[in-house]
Amino acid sequence: MGEFELIRHYFAAAPCAQGGEGVALGIGDDCALLSVAAGEQLAISTDTLVAGVHFPAVCDPFLLGQRSLAVAASDLAAMGATPIGFTLALTLPDVQADWLQAYARGLNQMAQACRLSLIGGDTTRGPLSLTMTVFGRVPQGLALTRSGARAGDLLCVGAELGNAAGALPLVLAERQAEPAVAEPLLAHYWSPSPQFALGQALRGKATSALDISDGLLADCGHIAKASQVALQVELERLPVSDALQALLGREGARQAALAGGDDYVLAFTLPEAQLAPLQAAGWPVHVIGRVASGTGVSLVDGQGRDITPVTRGYQHFREQP
Repeated sequence: MGEFELIRHYFAAAPCAQGGEGVALGIGDDCALLSVAAGEQLAISTDTLVAGVHFPAVCDPFLLGQRSLAVAASDLAAMGATPIGFTLALTLPDVQADWLQAYARGLNQMAQACRLSLIGGDTTRGPLSLTMTVFGRVPQGLALTRSGARAGDLLCVGAELGNAAGALPLVLAERQAEPAVAEPLLAHYWSPSPQFALGQALRGKATSALDISDGLLADCGHIAKASQVALQVELERLPVSDALQALLGREGARQAALAGGDDYVLAFTLPEAQLAPLQAAGWPVHVIGRVASGTGVSLVDGQGRDITPVTRGYQHFREQP
């Protein structure tokens, strides 16, 4: 099967490839054409997932289809953007019909859940890797960025933390757990839900935001650096799930929440006056610390003592001992 036949057979005919709001021209030409209304800006992000690095080399292709798009789409949520479309660059060692059919089904299911249209891409031969470029729109001047946090703001997250990190030993078959514990953790790993609605609700309210991919402490460091402030995380306020605590225990769950990565939950800073209205409206806002003058990220215990760990999250190019 040639490249173009592969695209037509497995991807171009999928429901998610039939266009949508903001897509003037989708798959079939040298470029897609997107329409953005006056007063809006285009938000763009790219993510690459590599077999053996970001996911097990042998895994369920349907679940991989869901995960590969969700982790990229989460970047749009972090900017407060409304989703439009995405492209897929797919590198395959060979063509396996069953694998491609399952992957395309998972990809389509997540695309429809996120309201993202597949608008183009590329296929080539090589070690398995998946590159997604996602496109969204946001009102001019209202995009959430990492650079607006101010001393006195609250540091918040949009959901429980650490579930995907807790799932990893289950994904790698390093340990087992009863279904009541394993299933919610595995669901978070394979099918994360980008927090689009929360991101859009935070427009004009949050002073900075990002999605947590490499661990809470590591990613909060990006806000601290971009905003030129210090962030203080309070250990006792970390939201962790019952399933995660059942698997890892209280301290293990906290470690997963702090440095585990792959959460794809929004972390954001918020003026204190904005907290009550957002919570009253039902938005999942969990306060986990504060913004202060200074630099860097610190972790404090219930008595206010600094217990900041050396390891703060995942780094692709960190030198190994």
